[in-house]
Amino acid sequence: MCFQVKDVLDSMHKDSEQDESSKKDFLLRVDGGATVNNLLMQIQADLIGSPVVRPADIETTALGAAFAAGLATGVWKEEYIFNAGEKMKTATIFRPIMTEEARKKKVESWCKAVSKTFDLADLAL
Repeated sequence: MCFQVKDVLDSMHKDSEQDESSKKDFLLRVDGGATVNNLLMQIQADLIGSPVVRPADIETTALGAAFAAGLATGVWKEEYIFNAGEKMKTATIFRPIMTEEARKKKVESWCKAVSKTFDLADLAL
């Protein structure tokens, strides 16, 4: 799961054509049932090399979807959702502790494993 999220985030960063400095300021805000797993959240932070922020109330998947839709349609401003100081006081922040070299090796291994799965399925069935 963590490697797939990293792949999606890398693709989004690439598509947005942001420079490397904006990637340093990136943090991933998470919600939903899987976020209760501290190890999963730490691995995610290590793989993306950025902090992962989990709110105190993790069952906010529907709320997150509503916020995303509201942001897209202009119902809410980012400041309303993301600059809530009180929410950050009760959030858990997972910071990357893995070295860049270890991160690179793990990601290369993931990419190698994924590439080995190409053309394995007989889609004609």
